Amino acid sequence: MMTKMFKIALPDGSVREMPEGSTPADVAAAIGPGLAKAALAAKVDGEVRDIMRPFERDSSLALITSRDEKDALDLVRHDFAHVLAEAVQNIFPGTQITFGPATDDGFYYDFAPAPGRGPFTEEDLPAIEEEMRRVIAADKPLVREVWDRERVRQFFIDHGETFKAQWVMELPEGEPITMYKTGHGEADWIDLCRGPHLASTGKLDPNAFKLTRVSGAYWRGDPKNPMLSRIYGTAWLNRKQLDAYLVRLEEAGKRDHRKIGQEMDLFHLQPEAHGSVFWHPNGWIIWRQLEAYLRRRLDAAGYREIKTPQLIDSKLWVLSGHWGKFRENMFVVPDEVPSTDEGKPVITGNADLLALKPMNCPAHIQVFKQGITSYRELPVRFAEYGCCHRNEPHGALHGIMRVRQFTQDDGHIFCAHEQLVDETKAFCALLDSIYRDLGFAEYKVKLATRPDQRIGSDEEWDRAEQDLETALRQTGLSYDVLPGEGAFYGPKLEFHLQDAIGRTWQCGTLQLDPQMPKRLDAAYVGADGEKHSPLMLHRAILGTFERFIGILIEHYAGKFPLWLAPVQVVVATIVSEADDYAKEVAAKFAERGIRIETDLRNEKINYKVREHSLAKVPLLLVVGKREAEEGTVALRRLGSEERQLVMNLDEAIATIVEEAVAPDLSR
Repeated sequence: MMTKMFKIALPDGSVREMPEGSTPADVAAAIGPGLAKAALAAKVDGEVRDIMRPFERDSSLALITSRDEKDALDLVRHDFAHVLAEAVQNIFPGTQITFGPATDDGFYYDFAPAPGRGPFTEEDLPAIEEEMRRVIAADKPLVREVWDRERVRQFFIDHGETFKAQWVMELPEGEPITMYKTGHGEADWIDLCRGPHLASTGKLDPNAFKLTRVSGAYWRGDPKNPMLSRIYGTAWLNRKQLDAYLVRLEEAGKRDHRKIGQEMDLFHLQPEAHGSVFWHPNGWIIWRQLEAYLRRRLDAAGYREIKTPQLIDSKLWVLSGHWGKFRENMFVVPDEVPSTDEGKPVITGNADLLALKPMNCPAHIQVFKQGITSYRELPVRFAEYGCCHRNEPHGALHGIMRVRQFTQDDGHIFCAHEQLVDETKAFCALLDSIYRDLGFAEYKVKLATRPDQRIGSDEEWDRAEQDLETALRQTGLSYDVLPGEGAFYGPKLEFHLQDAIGRTWQCGTLQLDPQMPKRLDAAYVGADGEKHSPLMLHRAILGTFERFIGILIEHYAGKFPLWLAPVQVVVATIVSEADDYAKEVAAKFAERGIRIETDLRNEKINYKVREHSLAKVPLLLVVGKREAEEGTVALRRLGSEERQLVMNLDEAIATIVEEAVAPDLSR
């Protein structure tokens, strides 16, 4: 009987014929021993698969090696999570496993500790790491098996894995389920997993990972469910990458916005207002400077600023679709609270409800709907520094980076379809200019396309995605595609900033929405005299002020450019005889709009210099008896290795005033 052959198309255009039962590993071996050793996994018809999984038909094949860093890292981190779970169960019998995905810099896995044992702690991590290295050194194959749902369920019940058994029953009936086993024996460790995995545990570098911390996590993220122990780790392709990451992590710790915010007296947080920020005078100066700069840029770009209510009737949120999707994250209050004769409030089940707005878009549509808008008035660009509230879980809150009360630099553009490409290009150009002004020359653009759960026809989605791609191509911006990551109402662009130590932050967004204007009856009168529904572009550049200021703090490590610095200049005296002159210097700078303070304390000048350096004051003017007599100042710059520069007072004022101008005003 003739062996069936499959045609395997390679990236260089060549085609290899392989017998049925062959795997991508066989193709790699046929090409050469070097590739056979380097290949980690395979893309078969665009799908990442195990390198030992046989071909099922004629296919295209691209082998994944460590040079394909993103794909390789995803695989390696997935495998480290798998090895972590096995190691924990090896040394802590009775522990139940749940799930453990790869993350942006590593992996985690959630465990239910054995009865009678408390949650895992960081003291457990060294022993777990040692066991993980033993599992890696064993170099056992990772074997993919396909089971039916009932067999999987019974397996986990028999082994006391109640969480896995519960999850399995929610998978579609009749759909094959993949299990991955470490080794070929019946007693080898096995886990429910979609895969793919590397060929064996030995493909992992035992020196390229580190367990980092332990936290609590509710089963499936629901506070009503049991609390699990989540073990986090970081993982890389080799030790060099791990060491570089740990250096970045150490640097990130030094730049932590919470630490610097306290040192510079910018803000504080406290339990009585969990998830909201108390801005101090210094921090509020940064906010005001940033807001004033952005307002000037948006005014020049043709935006009209509006202000909309905080509390809005739930009926509007139902119409917009947010009530069904975001209700659990909204702060809701009754419209009217009746009282008893004793004056005590009574909450009834049929009270009308109001909600603190979690976003601004439905309110902006209400402004657009006032009066009749002609096609000649389009596009209409609304901007709002809109204060919003979202009931984020306690565990998700993080300094000022993720809060419950936040202010967005929000905007919505209402336009006709033929204006969409130009509006997208204009927004991208504005965003690019603003990011560069704020010190972010590097950012990535990502186009998020239609998700499985969406509204609107396929024709509408085809057109929307094509329009955004056309606009991106015309801007000249390179971009990646995020399949299935779009909003439920339309595709979107995401803008990911890169900070000074290489971390990325998703801040800007442009979301194309043809649906909400229809749902809320927004319309304009077209050239044909008929009503038409406008397209709506949800757009933000900073994202939220709170988070963006946190990013700025960490990006600059508190050493803000002069125009943003809370205190721009301090005049410090060497001797008390210079006190009056220091006050005169400060007054002249203040007259020119410079944020200046004096330090007249009876302390040594080196002490003053060190203290103001720790407070991240950009410029220090040192004055003594000689400077007072000659009308000069000695200028020291924060972080500069150069010696102080002695300048005439008028020259110093002119230099610093020019340097302190915001970027848009200096052009």
